[in-house]
Amino acid sequence: MKVFLFIFFLGGIYFSGLAQVAEETPPPTFIRTILFQGDSVENTGNPIIRLGSRINLSFDDIIGDEADYYYRIEHYNFDWTPSQLSKNEYMEGFDDVRIIQYTNALNTLQPYTHYELSIPNNNVKQLIVSGNYLLSVFNSNRELVFSRKFMVYEPIAQISAEVKRSRDLNFIDEKQVVNFSINSPDLLLKNPDQNVMVSLVQNFNLKLAITDLKPQYTIANELIYRYDTESSFWGGNEFLQFDNKEIRVSTSDISSVELGELYHHFLFLDFTRKNQPYTYNPDINGGFVVRNIQAQNSDTEADYIWMHFRLKNYDIIEDGEIHLYGGFNNFELDKSTLLTYNEKSGYYEGARLFKQGYYNYKYVLLNEEGSIDDGFISGNFDETENVYTIMVYYRTPGARYDRLIGVGYANSENIRN
Repeated sequence: MKVFLFIFFLGGIYFSGLAQVAEETPPPTFIRTILFQGDSVENTGNPIIRLGSRINLSFDDIIGDEADYYYRIEHYNFDWTPSQLSKNEYMEGFDDVRIIQYTNALNTLQPYTHYELSIPNNNVKQLIVSGNYLLSVFNSNRELVFSRKFMVYEPIAQISAEVKRSRDLNFIDEKQVVNFSINSPDLLLKNPDQNVMVSLVQNFNLKLAITDLKPQYTIANELIYRYDTESSFWGGNEFLQFDNKEIRVSTSDISSVELGELYHHFLFLDFTRKNQPYTYNPDINGGFVVRNIQAQNSDTEADYIWMHFRLKNYDIIEDGEIHLYGGFNNFELDKSTLLTYNEKSGYYEGARLFKQGYYNYKYVLLNEEGSIDDGFISGNFDETENVYTIMVYYRTPGARYDRLIGVGYANSENIRN
């Protein structure tokens, strides 16, 4: 019996070490306009909600055949490895049920079925614990269609933060540094170097998260983080935008409109901004809003339109690819975001299907090794308005999961030296 227990213990250590890190699965081409939100309307991809609050998912299937879709919810640790909690320990109710709220499009050239899911609902009564979660959507064959991360927090810790320019003179005009502190008067944070974890995110893009910060020192119950290089982000530039809430007319963003099987909107020519002076341009930090000015319900009456992009870059890119980038597809790069060089026009060109609305976007370089250079086309400026999210996790000694005990925000609008 003792030998069996010893082997089981070693096996548990072995399999724990092999625990896979959860990655989001991007949707196939027929799934469009995934809108995943909690309280913040700016965060359209990976929402952060307070424990007990509601979360909403919507998406379109442009095949439009009223297919059946099912959803599943899983709990994860800070590092996105599976937590040791069983389903009834983090969720009251049951998942793996069909999404029953769906509506077909009305008066649109592109047929589609619009699906909506809210949690809590009749099946998932509530999420019981805080932390990281993954919502996965499956088809009727139980094949994974797509998945999205979201976070649930408890309002325990208080986070104060400010954005400063880099102290490194080589990057003082290009980088932004986030300094912050964590105060937890109602929960003693024991051994914070090991048990307190922080995720620092720029513009709600989890792909840019900094997750390896440790407190530099403490004052009473307050943990202080005043790094420079370790908590710095490239400033980037303000997002470009287009608004096609009116489908038949050109606007300040759209130079011309054509009608084929669907409408085609041609945007004005964009230019490389890397070597241009910074110009403030209000944006929503990469987000998007679906809207049709003539519709009573834009969710089902907004049409799909081919948006045509043109970029004038002064050099031909031979060791990478130029892509569209934004929250419209949760900052994923795929074939639909790729721009190709047109030798006749001398521009990088591409077209992508978008639902009517207001969208932020920018151009980025995908290097041969797979890294993304955000500033290659747009440039990096310390004046850029960016929003930063600080998420604080805590593993109580002896606990089997990581709690998300507080969320704080900072904006670079009032950046200081």
